[in-house]
Amino acid sequence: MTPSDIIAFLQQHHAESVVSAVADGPYPHALVKAEGLAAVAAFLKTQPRLRFDLLRCISAIDWPAKNNIELAYDVISTSLGHAFAIKVVVDRADPRVESVSTVWPAAEWHEREAFDLMGVEFLHHPDLRRILMPEDWPGHPLRKDYQDIVEYRGLKFNP
Repeated sequence: MTPSDIIAFLQQHHAESVVSAVADGPYPHALVKAEGLAAVAAFLKTQPRLRFDLLRCISAIDWPAKNNIELAYDVISTSLGHAFAIKVVVDRADPRVESVSTVWPAAEWHEREAFDLMGVEFLHHPDLRRILMPEDWPGHPLRKDYQDIVEYRGLKFNP
């Protein structure tokens, strides 16, 4: 299916969740409401015409001026050979979205990374904890307003 076909099919079945979509260019995607993400993800994976069976990655982008964090879920169909992305925007002050780890098991690790480095909480995640930073590390290092710490557990850093 072409990106335009994927978007039309998605809008036909989940019109209430699709906010906007881009079919042309290097990054075809649909922006969906956060509350509709889990249903859209399940649809993308289980619909025989789509079969998006592999989550390549979840990218988190911090937009302080917009007061939000954007999540981009890159998916491919290994059997049908097409690729697409789903984007979700969450409030930067309280970034929460449903986990898609029951749809794509690889999401467990990608969601933990976004939680650790950007502070996004993935609801109903089976093991949401830091993956790169120590459990007691202050803040989320990939947020644009993150301030480097000068000391951690007695170790001094040169900023």
